[in-house]
Amino acid sequence: MPLNRRKFLKKSAVTGAGVALAGAVAAPSAEAAEAAKGKRPKPAKRYSLTVMGTTDLHGNIFNWDYFKDAEYTDAKGNAKGLARVATLVDRIRKERGRGNTLLIDAGDTIQGTPLTYYYAKVDPITAPGGPVHPMAQAMNAIGYDAVALGNHEFNYGIETLRKFEEQCDFPLLGANALDAKTLRPAFPPYFMKTFRPKGAPPVKVAVLGLTNPGIAIWDKAYVQGRMTFPGLEEQAAKWVPKLRSMGADVVIVSAHSGSSGTSSYGDQLPYVENSAALVAQQVPGIDAILVGHAHTEIAELKVTNEKTGKTVVLSEPLCFAQRLSLFDIDLIFSRGRWSVESVAASVLDSKTVPDDPRITKLLKDEHALVVEYVNQVVGTATATLTTVDARYKDAPIIDLITKVQEDVVKAALVGSEYAELPVISQASPFSRTSEIPAGEVTIRDLSSLYVYDNTLVAKLMTGAQVRAYLEYSAEYFVQTAAGAPVDVEKLTNANGRPDYNYDYVSGLSYDIDIAQPVGSRIKNLTFGGAALDDAQKFVFAVNNYRANGGGAFPHVASAPELWSESTEIRTRIAEWVTAKGVLDPKDFSSVDWKLTRDGTPVF
Repeated sequence: MPLNRRKFLKKSAVTGAGVALAGAVAAPSAEAAEAAKGKRPKPAKRYSLTVMGTTDLHGNIFNWDYFKDAEYTDAKGNAKGLARVATLVDRIRKERGRGNTLLIDAGDTIQGTPLTYYYAKVDPITAPGGPVHPMAQAMNAIGYDAVALGNHEFNYGIETLRKFEEQCDFPLLGANALDAKTLRPAFPPYFMKTFRPKGAPPVKVAVLGLTNPGIAIWDKAYVQGRMTFPGLEEQAAKWVPKLRSMGADVVIVSAHSGSSGTSSYGDQLPYVENSAALVAQQVPGIDAILVGHAHTEIAELKVTNEKTGKTVVLSEPLCFAQRLSLFDIDLIFSRGRWSVESVAASVLDSKTVPDDPRITKLLKDEHALVVEYVNQVVGTATATLTTVDARYKDAPIIDLITKVQEDVVKAALVGSEYAELPVISQASPFSRTSEIPAGEVTIRDLSSLYVYDNTLVAKLMTGAQVRAYLEYSAEYFVQTAAGAPVDVEKLTNANGRPDYNYDYVSGLSYDIDIAQPVGSRIKNLTFGGAALDDAQKFVFAVNNYRANGGGAFPHVASAPELWSESTEIRTRIAEWVTAKGVLDPKDFSSVDWKLTRDGTPVF
């Protein structure tokens, strides 16, 4: 049965002020005290429990690639999906005893595959009498105890998130997701579970859920004025002592935040995006942290708390249910209380086990429906389009995105005071493997080109601001001297910048001179055949992630917003192709930029 949220909140309510953390300094053991008195010590009571964790599931229930219409494969032979994780979870429960285990997740659950898109937009769970979300069905069947909110939980709006929450048999946790008016938690901050070892006092385990403050930027359209997202360290420092004062013997944090200490949105918020290790370092009283958001595999990371000297153990399982993290926690009962003696973390690999038939049977109909949906033919392509070299050459397949965005924004601004301004457009080479084959074009072909559920925004920018934008984007390339060998595998991703934070900008012509240092690479920048006028005004068609500050590109977040919509860019691409019927590069392709070295083209 779905969780009664009001009942849960009432049970979870914290009363009274937080108190100082108990047990920050270990007391002498009962055995040592007895030995000092010359008495034979009584055997200490001990207990071991296992906390299992996943993160960044992104709608992956099956080991299936909806974009390729085939079993998922990658170069490392990984397998993904909750059906695989269910098998691992079942095995651990049998080995350790179900009553000695806990299963949690660190967020980004309901966005990321055509499966989750279908039940958010095509057959939405919010419709009267609508379906139960496949992720809720799967996670309920597996028996999750608690799930932290991820930033992508907010991509489809608050209504969809609340409906998903209603359908789950477990709480969605977010201690730092606050109601903007009351500044009280908008979701349960924590989950508490009592374990009952045989012949020993009960053990209380608390799970504190923390989400990402970047939500305020990335999903501004949905959350502004409704919710606010303070930093993880701040809220952990508030809640961990409260949980200890409530009798928690073990405190686990489930954090939708990476461990690197970096941010992708610049200085727009006073919070660190990837702050899980900082939480471990700065906040006393935490035993372990399940890390999410960064899509990185960390089997075990030990961080020393700077106030207590205690080791806090972190683990991040690989995204898409490719791994399951295990925290093995050993406790000892001494002087009337339990204390954590040791924590060890490890990961299990989903490729080592088959799917759980319970999960495949439960959701085979939903899966089949989505496979049918993504294989709908919407047009015909006259040539094969691919992203293989799109990150270092102006590729027609990316021009398709910018052309669709230009056309949508121009149509939206007809009759407005901005209708006569030139429209330029940005797009990123999200994938290195997307392909639209010559011949029939399906929804899955187009979806593989635009893998994110971004929506379109129109911003007002000046020529000078666009120039700065392009210079920032050009930092993506590794500085390469004229005459030096060019290895395309080492040419991009300077300083770890991902492909999705490199932008094409259409409607202009420019060179990127990679022999030059950062900040002086944009050459021969023209508009309409003439040198760009810094005072020229443009309408900039941009995705909502970038418009809200994602990637920390200059000027765009603060630029005046002229128009926005909630329809996904990938849907607009499908509509454009459907209306045309024929996908011909001559209708959208143009060479707007090229890489050079001291003025000589690289390719």
